[in-house]
Amino acid sequence: MSKDFIHKARGVSDLKCHLLPTPKYRRSIFTDPMLSRLEVIFRTLMDKWEGRLIEFNGESDHVHLLIQYTPQTELSKLINNLKTVSSRYLRKEFSERIEQFYHKDVLWTNGYFVASCGGVTVEQLKQYIDEQERPKT
Repeated sequence: MSKDFIHKARGVSDLKCHLLPTPKYRRSIFTDPMLSRLEVIFRTLMDKWEGRLIEFNGESDHVHLLIQYTPQTELSKLINNLKTVSSRYLRKEFSERIEQFYHKDVLWTNGYFVASCGGVTVEQLKQYIDEQERPKT
């Protein structure tokens, strides 16, 4: 089995998703040092959630995360935690920059984009399932 799988309890999993949170009003707020700090924060949080941050990058008005998580993880709670904790750290560490854009304790929008992803396409998976040797009797 792949060493990239998560082994936990009685199961092995490979659940991944692409997460795209955006700052409130999609403001162009992020600088390179802020994005570097966000990557560290997200990596640390994913370790605490027994998952991992596979890839991270961003632009001035949004960030992209490719994360791996366990089946026990409630994705909406994980995303809420990532946004809440990162907002708290960034507002503390980059207060001058953030206060140029926001006057209230806000950083992220309430919403987000998330899409599941995996190692194969849906068509490949459908073909694999279709080609299984079904018993004749």
